[in-house]
Amino acid sequence: MPLANSHDRYGTVTKTFHWLTALLILSAIPLGLFANDLAHAVRNPDIATTEADVSRAAFLFSLHKTIGVTVFFVALLRILWAIGQTKPGLLNGDKPLEARAAETVHWLLYGSLLAVPLTGWIHHAATTGFAPIWWPFGQSLPFVPKDDGLAHTFASLHYILNWVLWLSLAAHIAGALKHHVIDRDATLRRMLPGRTTAAPTERQPGHILPAVAALVVWAAALGTGGAMGYFAHETQGAPTAEAETAEPSAETAGAETTAPTENAWTVTDGTLGLTVIQMGSAVDGQFEDWTADIIYDETADSEGKHGTVDVTVTIASLTLGSVTSDAKGSDYLAAETHPTATFSADLVSRDGGHVATGTLTIKENSVPVEMPFDLSLDGDTATASGGLTVDRRDFGVGGQSEGNVGASVDIRFDLTAER
Repeated sequence: MPLANSHDRYGTVTKTFHWLTALLILSAIPLGLFANDLAHAVRNPDIATTEADVSRAAFLFSLHKTIGVTVFFVALLRILWAIGQTKPGLLNGDKPLEARAAETVHWLLYGSLLAVPLTGWIHHAATTGFAPIWWPFGQSLPFVPKDDGLAHTFASLHYILNWVLWLSLAAHIAGALKHHVIDRDATLRRMLPGRTTAAPTERQPGHILPAVAALVVWAAALGTGGAMGYFAHETQGAPTAEAETAEPSAETAGAETTAPTENAWTVTDGTLGLTVIQMGSAVDGQFEDWTADIIYDETADSEGKHGTVDVTVTIASLTLGSVTSDAKGSDYLAAETHPTATFSADLVSRDGGHVATGTLTIKENSVPVEMPFDLSLDGDTATASGGLTVDRRDFGVGGQSEGNVGASVDIRFDLTAER
């Protein structure tokens, strides 16, 4: 069987690309739909799900994404091959409307085979917290930052362009069946294994009008999606005017809550973050609303104690990439029923450094912890940074098995304070 195309038949390479693409697409579509439905069930508090359901959803998403990336490269190779090949003519070129519709669908399919997996890949790369792609690369992409707004935009593009792909694929299959069953010509048989040839009609449609028609379809799909609000995105955790007036921020809370004493310190700037391991990948998060009441004296007492710190953290202010809502849900931090976590500790000198030794309380579970930290003093300005690692299971956060979320959670802080 010839490898290359001719004017009246498709070669082996083109046929292989065609049926490999069909197999991949018809595998990726149901996998994505099943994974999406299962993920919605997992996140719905009214539906009882297990860790096995979460693992199954993650597996299906990883498989869907990996196949999608494969589709992108297969489609790219297919297009590069087609550029240097003779394109067999249509057998219905003497029917202008039907022929132009068929060519428009071909443009939509070729474009969608690149655009759909690429938008999904960019969404994946811009997201923190994900089911990984099983390629040896691809968890991140050049020039694609980790950004919730960007991830939302490309998730919307992926969803909308999927509809274009599905409808184009349905039209393509319907057209092939129409040629085979009603017209009884060799359009479908030319793409099956074998040496089937068929002389194309003398009249053939041009390429410009079908290409323009395909662009119009894509533009209409994106415009419809925009009108339906798919691209609207509200930054998670963004402060509102009401929140700004009702809740003290981390920067100002110290001044409002610390007792007036010469050894009291007001936090003027700072971050409180955490890192979890989800499906083997590190996911970084941050609490936007926390307060710290700090008493610190450069001169330690006889037991090496310099002062105390009391930290209150608003759980609802956590952002943790795409798993933010899950992390604050009832199975994990339970923000609705346990809105705050606290850390109360003594600040002591030890082995030439400093340690905050006290109690961390999450979901009413109190665990003794020690957190080493670095401290630098410059007159009445102090900078400090430190962290510790805890086991989420000690606080009743998540199940007892590690599953998709690692048991160890790294907590870290950086702050600047004024006396």
